[in-house]
Amino acid sequence: MIHCNRIEDVSMMSRRQALTRAGAGFGMTALAGLLSQEASANDSPNFSGTHFPARAKRIIWLFMGGGVSHVDSFDPKPLLEKYHRKKIPIKLPKNLRDGSDKILASPFKFKQHGESGISVSELFPYMAKHADKLCVIRSMHCNSIDHTGATLQTFCGAVSLPRPGIGNWLLYGLGTENNDLPGYIVLGPDQQSGTATYSPRFLPASSMGTRVNWKYSENITPHDALPNLRNVGNLTTEEQLEQLDLLKRINERYESLRTDTDPLSSRTKSYELAFRMQASAPEAFDIRGESNATKQLYGLDDEKSKSFAYRCLLARRLAERGVRFIQVQCGKGDGLDWDQHGGLKNGHTKNAGITDKPVGALLTDLESRGLLEDTLVVWGSEFGRTPTSQGSDGREHHPHGYTLCLAGGGSRPGTIHGSTDDFGWYAEKDKVHIHDFHATLLHLMGINHEKLIYRYSGRDFRLTDVHGNVVHNIIA
Repeated sequence: MIHCNRIEDVSMMSRRQALTRAGAGFGMTALAGLLSQEASANDSPNFSGTHFPARAKRIIWLFMGGGVSHVDSFDPKPLLEKYHRKKIPIKLPKNLRDGSDKILASPFKFKQHGESGISVSELFPYMAKHADKLCVIRSMHCNSIDHTGATLQTFCGAVSLPRPGIGNWLLYGLGTENNDLPGYIVLGPDQQSGTATYSPRFLPASSMGTRVNWKYSENITPHDALPNLRNVGNLTTEEQLEQLDLLKRINERYESLRTDTDPLSSRTKSYELAFRMQASAPEAFDIRGESNATKQLYGLDDEKSKSFAYRCLLARRLAERGVRFIQVQCGKGDGLDWDQHGGLKNGHTKNAGITDKPVGALLTDLESRGLLEDTLVVWGSEFGRTPTSQGSDGREHHPHGYTLCLAGGGSRPGTIHGSTDDFGWYAEKDKVHIHDFHATLLHLMGINHEKLIYRYSGRDFRLTDVHGNVVHNIIA
């Protein structure tokens, strides 16, 4: 079990030392946006909790919310063309919801790429250039056919129960490499599960994910990402000291009367972080110093892809500054949704056109800066889509077999792991449940998933609960 005990004698601090630790100008206005939740993922204690040498130091999760069709992206099935509009010749689950049992051929062509010969759909020409860096897991499966349940399980391991997500667990277990930025940052619109994928639940509030502004414009300034971070009161140092002294006395009195002081402690730490972020965060989110070549590489000059490109560029900047877990999301909140129950060809073409170039640029950029070696990149959705049709040109949700991709961070490059059946319905060979996937990610981060435990309400909890096996074949 990973533990941390850290006790500081604040009574012996000078006022200036206290200011440094507690954060001058941290006041309510300085972090109003980040404190909309009770506390944010800041300054988590560094537990030095690896159980063995880590292959990755951080994770960038590129979440394609809505459900990318695996049979139209990274899992080609030639038989779909042969059986187009015919009944699929395998036994299906009883509950097909609104889907049919008639096969829908992929409207996209596949081609092998790189020395590894990994097949990639024409939808993803930029990711295809990195085929020899990818570890393509074709045998994923999960337990929910609904977006909310599957998204919760993708990050939190549970379909419906309120549990912390993998980013929360990593921040709790490992802390952050950069004490001047949140250790867990979310870029992009909330999914149908809302804030649930980055809420700490019963873990310390300091493991909370911090969602920041993710929309891009040509006139964006460093403070636009975190618009409430400024010392808007323009207080002098002495005035800030007076605020700090008063707050310190109030908090000490409150703590003396309570047993559970974690929310207050975490909120105080958020004030500390706010002060430090007044200097560090604007620099981290200021892309004006990036070269025109880099901006064009990501697609910031493309009206369609610039907002997602901005998120991917920020992900690289946050990774090189030591942010532990970076969650880059797309979804209905920005008109970028892979949930094609109809209009599959047009919808997937549009979404791939927006996301593919920035994702390819991120892999190129991380590698060129020597970051891909210890940065684990995850790409994919909460589930796949049926090889059968919904309506005339759509596909239904599909948790029985789908694809996720890894790159860097100790994953095995140029590899295909597992497979679905000949039609892409069931994960069949070397199956990987989402619990196994979580166990493997934690392993790459140097953590034994069975030993990262938090005791709450009389029982021991872990991300993988009582499940999960590390998939060693996808580890380099």
